Amino acid sequence: MKLHTILAGLLLAVATGANAQVAAHAPTHILQPNFSGTNQSTQPAGKPVARVNGAVLTDHDLLREMYTIFPYARQHNGGVPKEMEPQIRNGAMQMIIFEELVYQEALRRKLPVSPARLQKAESDFRKQFSDPQDFQNLMQVEFHGSRQLLRAKIQRSLLIDSLLKTEIESKSAVSPAELREFYEKNPARFQYPESFAIQTISILPPAEPAGEQLKEMRKRAEDALRQARATKNYEEFGVLAERISDDDYRVMMGDHHAVDRAKLAPQVVQALLNMQPGQVSDIIPVDQAFTIIRLNKHILAGKMKFEDVQAQLQKELKDRKTNQLRSALDKKLRQNAKIEIL
Repeated sequence: MKLHTILAGLLLAVATGANAQVAAHAPTHILQPNFSGTNQSTQPAGKPVARVNGAVLTDHDLLREMYTIFPYARQHNGGVPKEMEPQIRNGAMQMIIFEELVYQEALRRKLPVSPARLQKAESDFRKQFSDPQDFQNLMQVEFHGSRQLLRAKIQRSLLIDSLLKTEIESKSAVSPAELREFYEKNPARFQYPESFAIQTISILPPAEPAGEQLKEMRKRAEDALRQARATKNYEEFGVLAERISDDDYRVMMGDHHAVDRAKLAPQVVQALLNMQPGQVSDIIPVDQAFTIIRLNKHILAGKMKFEDVQAQLQKELKDRKTNQLRSALDKKLRQNAKIEIL
């Protein structure tokens, strides 16, 4: 898993919460976001917002992280919705503090960055700008036209990346034995209930159906049943459902996918138990509605095979271990740090 990119010196993220879990991400846009026009109080002016062991973090850093947390700022005239701002601001503050702590720890350990690696990183960074003017704009806004400042920022990013790989990525691997052990020790997690894969065509009643309306509903249902039984496969039944059904599933070809037996009405279950895949039911009254069902598959209760869940389980356990390692690193770095929120 890639924990850091060339751009991450500008946009390393730390997910906050009770456990101070830290999450890195790869941003797609690093130009200073425009927060004008919505909330004047949040416009960056280079004002200090925090000190981390004496290193000053500014509102430029903070706003950049807020923009990363809320990538839809462009849809809000460059700003963060007022009701979300306190939470996003707090999250961004924790992000930039963690980034600085990781950077300082990398310096303390004297982690190396070779000239060749730095050169390649700078080259890769430049390649992300299809328009040279965009790069020049960034250089002026972020680095005052100084290539030296740019290289320092990239080096900072690479140092952060190196430390995160050492402390998190290299330790978050999950072995085949760990996967198998988790699978065996959590059997209930992989059980699935008896279910039915079905499609439906429903004729729904008005709010207060009268006698004549009920007769009309029944007539519609009988006509729908005649047409449904003339269908030969999933697609034909689905097209019919899209055209004549009243329930919301009509937009999905009437497909409910696999439905837990316990969630179906008793009369529906009884009908399904007497059907074979591909068959269409009679009209089934359900809460004043008339429903016609096509059974696609009857799925008996069972347990998912290890091979079928292995890939997803690998990702889940790796993510869990990564979050634990991130939380531990965050806590460790904060223990003896002097952090001031200004």
